[in-house]
Amino acid sequence: MSRSVLLVLVCLFFVVAKVGGRASSPLEEDILIFENAGTPYIIEEIVAEEPAPILKSTNTDGLNGNVTEEEAPQGRILYKGSQLWKAYIDTAEKIAVLVRLRDQNDITMWGGNTTSIDILVKPASVEKVRTSLNQANLKYEVMIEDLQKAIDEENPPEEQESDDRRGHRLTWQSYHRLEDIHGYLDYMAQTYPDLCSVRTIGNSVQGRPIKLLKISNGHPGNKAIWIDGGIHAREWISPATVTYIINHIVLNYESEPRYMNGVDWYIAPVLNPDGYEYSHTTDRLWRKNRGRSGYCTGTDLNRNFGYKWGGQGASKNPCAETYGGSRAFSEPETAAIQRFITGTRAQWKAYISFHSYGQYILYPWGYNRVVPPDHKDLETVGRQAAAAIRSVSGSSYRVGPAANTLYPAAGGSDDWAKGTVGIKYAYTIELRDNGRYGFVLPASYIDPSAKEALAAVRVIAQAVERI
Repeated sequence: MSRSVLLVLVCLFFVVAKVGGRASSPLEEDILIFENAGTPYIIEEIVAEEPAPILKSTNTDGLNGNVTEEEAPQGRILYKGSQLWKAYIDTAEKIAVLVRLRDQNDITMWGGNTTSIDILVKPASVEKVRTSLNQANLKYEVMIEDLQKAIDEENPPEEQESDDRRGHRLTWQSYHRLEDIHGYLDYMAQTYPDLCSVRTIGNSVQGRPIKLLKISNGHPGNKAIWIDGGIHAREWISPATVTYIINHIVLNYESEPRYMNGVDWYIAPVLNPDGYEYSHTTDRLWRKNRGRSGYCTGTDLNRNFGYKWGGQGASKNPCAETYGGSRAFSEPETAAIQRFITGTRAQWKAYISFHSYGQYILYPWGYNRVVPPDHKDLETVGRQAAAAIRSVSGSSYRVGPAANTLYPAAGGSDDWAKGTVGIKYAYTIELRDNGRYGFVLPASYIDPSAKEALAAVRVIAQAVERI
């Protein structure tokens, strides 16, 4: 792909930020960065917006073709015959081909960057999409030939799991349901009461608790680190990774260095409990929460936070995958996070949100192609985290400001943590993989993915200690 010479325009401007219940934000200036300014296409046109009211082309028990969840409320939504392709882009014309196919409901988007887009090709459209891409000289690879088969093989059945439960059901050899995850948090609090405590910080649309585990030695001067997962329902590797991190910290607490056992950890493995359960019971690819928005269901919780809410990359269409809600913090899940973080006296120094997929370590800003004044600190620590991951597994994670590295997406949690709360180190970490499996990452990848994530967390914790 032809890439233009990097053009960096630096423009300093004052930002007046009023924080409810807190002092004004310490951020006084942003630095504008325009990378690949001559690139003849805009990636967010294809990735960040799904305008069609019907977003899925699926098969359900007894139903075929284009159906919505409301049309087929009974049974599980199946993806038999759907395929995952990686399409390589380098011109505006090729982007236009994908946009047209998306608007005609032949494909949906899983993710992408400035070189390639992962597309879900619907069963009835495989030949049409193949012809369209070939005619446009748009190169592609078929990553998954039958998505439903990949889904069926992704998670080992219960009987294959180890019988050694150690008082809880989590194994990190399979993806577990919400009940198992919450049971594990309760177990840790009961087993290590001097170290762990469970809090319910709020409830979901459907009334499920949003549980958080605090790990602390009780010293009042401790700095605080927030870790979350599962804000997007279909990203199963995220809660599995976050619970692995909990397990490691607690079981190795006494032998860990001070930067690990001298901070207060606030860890919430599943921020979107309704969506997570729905992705297990009904639609494996469900992303949003389960709140009603007109005739469609769900808000993208990671477009619902209050810093620069409603901007680029957040849809106003309630049927879109990136619908940002009716207003900032309109959803009980995001409102609970806001209340807890701004309402506690914790000395917040880091905010880490785990997502999938793509293997990125992203920092603010996500709302636009700009960076905060301390972006060099964020970049340095991010690169150190990526190096730590490479040393553990050899995997490569790309580091950079979110909007510039991927595409603008306003209303994200890390932007809010940095821009409103003033947390120094705010990161979104996109876990494995690079698109071979995408959201349906086999459970065999839990262990290596979680070890990579733990290596990154260690680096960020060391940076916190130096503040």
